[in-house]
Amino acid sequence: MGAMGEDQRERMEDATVDKFPEGLRVLAVDDDCVCLNVLEALLRRYIYHPTMAMDAKTALKMLRTGKVKFDLVITDVRMPYMDGFKLLELTGLEMDMPVIMLSVDCDKKVVLKGINHGACDYLVKPVYTNDLKNIWQHDKSRRRSQAISHMGRDNAVDERVHPGTLAMSKDSKNKRNNEYHSNKNTESTHSSTTQKSQGWHGQLSFITSF
Repeated sequence: MGAMGEDQRERMEDATVDKFPEGLRVLAVDDDCVCLNVLEALLRRYIYHPTMAMDAKTALKMLRTGKVKFDLVITDVRMPYMDGFKLLELTGLEMDMPVIMLSVDCDKKVVLKGINHGACDYLVKPVYTNDLKNIWQHDKSRRRSQAISHMGRDNAVDERVHPGTLAMSKDSKNKRNNEYHSNKNTESTHSSTTQKSQGWHGQLSFITSF
């Protein structure tokens, strides 16, 4: 029974690892309505929650308002008024969010431009099912980085010594040192006075005996 329970637990853990996160909130941006509909269908196949926008300005407005807390952005590169690179740039400056570039252009220079400007991935049209299967990993990587960053800041705060606290500590130490030396001086004075008093009594006794 113990072995069977252990095997069952391992199978459940494997299933949890292989299970894609349901409800990943994806903002998809493309001025081509056909491509946008195909992208939406593929995203829903993995139980993601896509929101569609047909231009970058609308997408940027949705991101800025924050009514929907998106986890990831997929944007076409070539669009009128504002292209995908500009949306990528503004998203990187204003919010910490993974952005995947999408384009029919597979030129190496264009791909490198997207990656160098901060895109976490670059997909070439037409998009296939497997292209979107593991996009959740970009969000997971972002969350891990944020957690590590928060831990680093918390440790820095814990280790920081405030000047006021340091000054109080020094004052307290100086006060203790002064009290210690004062007590030592008092003891030394008392011992010296006692010795002198004993010497006087001895001398008086000696004189009186004569």
